[in-house]
Amino acid sequence: MAPAEVASMLQVELVWSPAAGDVRQRWLSLAPGTTLEQALRGCAEFAAADLAALKIGIWGRVRPLATLLRERDRIEVYRPLTVDPKEARRQRYRATGERIVSRHRPLAGKSSR
Repeated sequence: MAPAEVASMLQVELVWSPAAGDVRQRWLSLAPGTTLEQALRGCAEFAAADLAALKIGIWGRVRPLATLLRERDRIEVYRPLTVDPKEARRQRYRATGERIVSRHRPLAGKSSR
């Protein structure tokens, strides 16, 4: 590639977790105008995947596959939940017998004196 072509490429980050505790990250160089679906189809990890069945987002917000990517976007591929978060809290409470969440929230912008 010519230096001008390299300079016009988008740099985006792809993050996914195939299993609990295993987070993988990869930087991609893409042409301007690339969609979320095109970016994932170009990756070996997701080329054969059913993208419509996956939840995919950019910076923590689920987005459609036709979304155009911008410079420094963070593409996130979400795994399905294995346990309902409410049920997990109930199980932790039963095991410890203590409240997990405090009712007290610190005041925003106030320093403790």
